[in-house]
Amino acid sequence: MRLVTAILAFIIAFLSIGYGIAQRTILAEPDHVAAVTSSATSATVTVIDGETLNSNPGRQKILIQGPGKIFAAYGRTSDVLAWVGEATYNKLSFIRKTSQLRSNIVTGQDISVPDPHGSDLWYGEYSDEGTLTFVVNVPQDISIIILSDGSRPAPGAISITWPVDNRTPWSGPLIVFGMLLLLAGIGVYLWAISDLRRGRGPRRRMPKMPRPPKPKTPRGKKPSVTKGLRGRRAAGQTLSLTSLSVVMGLALSGCTAQSWPEFLAHNSTPSATVSPSPSGAPTGLDKPPVVTVQQAEAIVSRVASVATKADASRDSNLLKSRFDGPALALRETNYQIRGRDSSYASPAAIPSAPVQITLPQQNDNWPRTLFTVVQDPNDPTIPPTAMMLVQQTPRDNYKAIYVFRLEAKEGGLPALPAANVGTARLQPDAKLFALLPNQLAKDYGDVILKGEKSEFYKFFDLSDDSLIKSVGYDAKQKRKASIPSIAEIDFSVLPGDAEIIPLATSNNGAIVATYLTESETVKPVEIGAVINPEGAVKSLVGISSSSKGTVATYGDLLLFYLPPSTSDNKIRLIGWNSGLISAGEL
Repeated sequence: MRLVTAILAFIIAFLSIGYGIAQRTILAEPDHVAAVTSSATSATVTVIDGETLNSNPGRQKILIQGPGKIFAAYGRTSDVLAWVGEATYNKLSFIRKTSQLRSNIVTGQDISVPDPHGSDLWYGEYSDEGTLTFVVNVPQDISIIILSDGSRPAPGAISITWPVDNRTPWSGPLIVFGMLLLLAGIGVYLWAISDLRRGRGPRRRMPKMPRPPKPKTPRGKKPSVTKGLRGRRAAGQTLSLTSLSVVMGLALSGCTAQSWPEFLAHNSTPSATVSPSPSGAPTGLDKPPVVTVQQAEAIVSRVASVATKADASRDSNLLKSRFDGPALALRETNYQIRGRDSSYASPAAIPSAPVQITLPQQNDNWPRTLFTVVQDPNDPTIPPTAMMLVQQTPRDNYKAIYVFRLEAKEGGLPALPAANVGTARLQPDAKLFALLPNQLAKDYGDVILKGEKSEFYKFFDLSDDSLIKSVGYDAKQKRKASIPSIAEIDFSVLPGDAEIIPLATSNNGAIVATYLTESETVKPVEIGAVINPEGAVKSLVGISSSSKGTVATYGDLLLFYLPPSTSDNKIRLIGWNSGLISAGEL
């Protein structure tokens, strides 16, 4: 009976081990699903939307092949299609029955598109020659755009590969169960053999043979003792145990975490190579934030890089790729002055990181607005730099319209919405505050000229206003007193020609970026008297003396905090930047 039990154990054990191994080898399913298209297309752009990319679960591995340069990027679907605009493009869709990608041409008015490299719309981009491969893990609202150079047809050989869960969670238990059953069978078999040998032994007592004399052992040498079995039996048993150990080791070596049920295996799902969706993305918003924090960091880094290079070489053309409005005017004038006076200071550098505050506008159209604050990591004593950036069209990059140094005082910036929520850009004539946003520059300029006599003086908190201290009423009186009696100086303050940008804060207030120009006109009042311009004005005018007089205009970039009309707080200047923008002879 024991032999029968052992044989049955052997049969079941080998079946269990064999089936467990077969699940991992000949019976194993493919570990991926691939969809391929190789159809040639004349369209310069190919788009793969989020629905196609998520036709199967798991990460998406993209393989693109074609002649020459290959470019691919991914971003929000609405942004990708906005960038494509009126251009004809090829849209790929997944056919589940055939597991193939089908091409559909969407006809547009344009044939070619501009260079897509470095667009602020992309969450990420890739490029290579001949073959391009990358892995992403994108949600439904993300699309991939594929191009060659914008004028030649887009690459036609494209494949998408999704991983398949081909784990065999019961192969490990089957193999281990078979091993244990095999060991139990061996034990029962040896037990049966031993019992059988004892049953076949002699039934009468054999006479004892006389013992032979013990051999003499030399002194200092102990007799050798050989333990265990000798001969073929010992060799056979050792070989059997060794073979069994090798077989068990080979079988168990294939029992990875994928060979066990989830409640037994400590298995962690591998993280995706790229996860472009912003963490903590808001739900229920009518309009999403125009950028993520990662995009804002990339944009600030690119603006800072352009500013550094342009400031060093005084390259206005390069500067225009990332600057516009008052921020551009201040730097361009600085370049002109430094071209004539090398001792003149360069503009304040814009740090590339770290970005302390990201406040994007909630908008799904254009233009789009982004407010950021960056701190210099090398010198934390320098006040942070704030920028107001605007993207005019989908194919334009964000440009710095305003660049400020924040005031180093208590209060600072008000409470702002979270970056993944964004904020609303208000109308310049929004009647939600004590003063209209589009009247701030004019009213503040009146305070600069008249001081406490201004009717708007009561609306502003000027206790820590460093700009008022340097160019306000008292400072202008000192400037008048310093002019010789042969000349006179007149001041004028006017709102500048720049867009006014109000962004809502968390407490129903607003931060407002606006522009103000101040002019100083100096002219002689006596016959034969001349005016001798000095410093930057002299460099910009290009003359050392004038009998007519000179006029110099300064641009003031202003960032205000407007409290809500229900608040008792006053309007505060929280950041500013100022510089000479023009000078000439009367």
